[in-house]
Amino acid sequence: MTELHPELRENVRMLGELLGQSIRRYPGQHCYELIEEIRAAAKADRRQESGSGQRLVNLLGKLSDDELLPVTRAFNQFLNLANLAEQYHGIRRKRGHQSDLMIESLGEVFARLKSQDVTPEELHKRVADLRIEFVLTAHPTEVARRTLIMKYDEMSDCLARLDHDDLMPAEREEIVGRLSQLVSEAWHTDEIRHERPTAVDEAKWGFAVIENSLWEALPQFLRSLDTSLQDATGQGLPLQASPIRIASWMGGDRDGNPNVTHSVTRRVFLLGRWMAADLYLRDIQSLRAELSMWQASDELKAVAGNSREPYRHVLADLRERLIKTRDWAEASVNGDAADPTGILFENEDFTGPLELCYRSLIECGLEDIANGPLLDTIRRAHTFGLPLIRLDIRQEATRHAEAVAEMVDYLGLGNYLSWSEQERQAFLVQELQGRRPLVPRNWEPSESVREVLATCEVVAQQTPEALGSYVISMASKPSDVLSVILLLRESGMRFPMRVVPLFETLDDLRGAPESMAALYEVEWYREYCQGRQEVMIGYSDSSKDAGQLMAAWAQYQAQEKLTRVARQYGVHLTLFHGRGGTVGRGGGPANRAILSQPPGSVNGSFRITEQGEMIRFKFGLPRLAIQSLTLYTTAVIEATLAPPPEPEDSWRDTMDWLTERSLAAYRDVVRENPDFVPYFRQVTPEQALGKLSLGSRPARRKATGGVESLRAIPWIFAWTQMRLMLPSWLGSDVALEDAAAENRLPILREMMQGWPFFRTYVDMLEMVLAKADLRIASYYEQTLLDDERLKSLGESLRMRLRGCIERLLELKEQSDLLEGEPVFAHSMRVRSPYTDPLHYLQAELLRRDRESEGKGEVPELVERALKVTMAGIAAGMRNTG
Repeated sequence: MTELHPELRENVRMLGELLGQSIRRYPGQHCYELIEEIRAAAKADRRQESGSGQRLVNLLGKLSDDELLPVTRAFNQFLNLANLAEQYHGIRRKRGHQSDLMIESLGEVFARLKSQDVTPEELHKRVADLRIEFVLTAHPTEVARRTLIMKYDEMSDCLARLDHDDLMPAEREEIVGRLSQLVSEAWHTDEIRHERPTAVDEAKWGFAVIENSLWEALPQFLRSLDTSLQDATGQGLPLQASPIRIASWMGGDRDGNPNVTHSVTRRVFLLGRWMAADLYLRDIQSLRAELSMWQASDELKAVAGNSREPYRHVLADLRERLIKTRDWAEASVNGDAADPTGILFENEDFTGPLELCYRSLIECGLEDIANGPLLDTIRRAHTFGLPLIRLDIRQEATRHAEAVAEMVDYLGLGNYLSWSEQERQAFLVQELQGRRPLVPRNWEPSESVREVLATCEVVAQQTPEALGSYVISMASKPSDVLSVILLLRESGMRFPMRVVPLFETLDDLRGAPESMAALYEVEWYREYCQGRQEVMIGYSDSSKDAGQLMAAWAQYQAQEKLTRVARQYGVHLTLFHGRGGTVGRGGGPANRAILSQPPGSVNGSFRITEQGEMIRFKFGLPRLAIQSLTLYTTAVIEATLAPPPEPEDSWRDTMDWLTERSLAAYRDVVRENPDFVPYFRQVTPEQALGKLSLGSRPARRKATGGVESLRAIPWIFAWTQMRLMLPSWLGSDVALEDAAAENRLPILREMMQGWPFFRTYVDMLEMVLAKADLRIASYYEQTLLDDERLKSLGESLRMRLRGCIERLLELKEQSDLLEGEPVFAHSMRVRSPYTDPLHYLQAELLRRDRESEGKGEVPELVERALKVTMAGIAAGMRNTG
């Protein structure tokens, strides 16, 4: 059995002891001893010692209302501290030490590609043209409050300082003392948000990730990429290259979120410029201290005049303009009149003077100075720009159709919504080719259409660097795309914005290639998109619609066909992957996911959503961010230059055979069984999730309705909380059972060996099955279900889960889950004595909560403790939705 690395184990032990000291001080020794007794019982229960399970349940059952909260908080807090220690361990650098999460360096990947006959010229061109865009989304999965996240970040810093071998005893004592203070502060801080964050709060959280981590990490990563590329090809990264970009949905995603209005979006654009001006101002102040030299090129002297310190002269002008920009943005955010004269709005106004200084230093032989902090600021300017982040807009297709329909109706041209697709296209293209405005100034649209148009006006006022993509959910026809372009043009848009259809249900994915071919057939549109197109693949809704196995195969086939169609029309396609953090929403290790994409589909460009707690796990600390950027970049370069081979026809046939069975089995339960929705509602904390105030977006698209109306995130969150993990394996159980019965396991093993897509799918299934827990799921059923029919359904699902585990072990020829992932397996075991009590408590608290609701009022301590169990289990599982 693999143990935790000794230094990781020591950090976990130390943080646990410091937490214990805080608990002893408050609420006191009695509470501390009670928590220790519960933890010991949970450990014994995991070792399956006789009577231990009943002892744990009895201990938890006897807790008074006053004891509930400190006990749940203690286990939650320990799990967050264990996460922190693991996260730090993944990036720690110490002599003679290799973290368990060491990743392949850029240089190693470049060397391997060259050994596979990739020429230095081809490698350099591909890296120089690389486009990887991370889209931060405010999906409500970040359970931890920002105030606690900041304390955890400082704790990580303390662990890094303790890693030095040359500390004096007094220095060590000082660091441990600070760590103790931080643990105590966290223990005495309410871990639950009591008010739902606004869309603007979420956007500010996204900006904070840039300020606290990516601002420092990105230039460091690009330095490493530049050096590795220089070593491999003899040429470095071009000065203006921006292989990494950061975009956001926070404040731009209005699909199903009535809280995101045009005024919110305008405010977020302005806040981004305010924050960017403030960050660049710090850079420019530092550069003025650095660039005190007098040698300058004639080009620079022509700008700086007779100044003895020409670089400082140019930077002083930039500083003044940045101050004006910051003040203008602040006044605009606050709704005050603001004078835009002299502000920095277009990116070239900022990058131009910086690059002038750079060229001058190079010309004067001062390359080492040019390639110092000045280069870092230039790289930031090309990556983040003056808007700081590229904001995506997302809206549902019918909202645009309604807006065009009202215009057409007002002009007396007919009923747009009743027109055929050909009629709609003909009208839209004719209007787009013309120059006259479609809508007279005095037109009064309905409230919902006015909001769509007001959003388009806000978008039209931005620079290209401020905008990501305009994503259309539920898009299925060329007119869905053309109508958005028309609405933007009517609102004053002066340049072509990327308009991106999102295909997310099973039917959408199947119809996507035909939809895109129809769009490329529109000659006007081919000129508009200038040979580049982005298409978004939704992972969450397709998994909820069809089950994980069918969804994964449909996504793979859609990407293959979309790539082929784009190639036929001479269009460069970028696939935008709408993945979540969990396997049930397309999550999993990033590099393996990228390397298992269909050959040709990762063609030097890649766009992906990063959400909630996954943003923190991947980008929360600068060194963590550098590691994540390296991981993604090496995978995208490798998938571009050395893609996996095409799957064999027999493998495709086998996937069709498997998914036919998995789809029927999944829908038979989720859609056809009348007991399923009542079972889901009663056995999971789904209906209590709204109390967590996780995000600005409602958990449901509609106030009533079944599973189809539920968003993918609470759907996954709820099953994860009670450890049945149903969305990630339901359907696969029957497919694997039938495969074993018909002697198809040998071909499945062959597919695992030769096809990265299938291998990754099986490994992800194994990971999620390892997180499932039959005993805990059974306990929720015993505690929360009265109806015998629902109990019977639960028992059948648990039997199927057990069968799925057995078949997977047979397929992989293993005796235990995670034999190939011993570190992850041990991490799960270490967490069990802390997550188990939270599960048992949650089931009991849900019962009390529901009983109290029936009587009219839920005791505050019960409700708070219930929220803490949800947060703690999410921390223990390392993801929510």
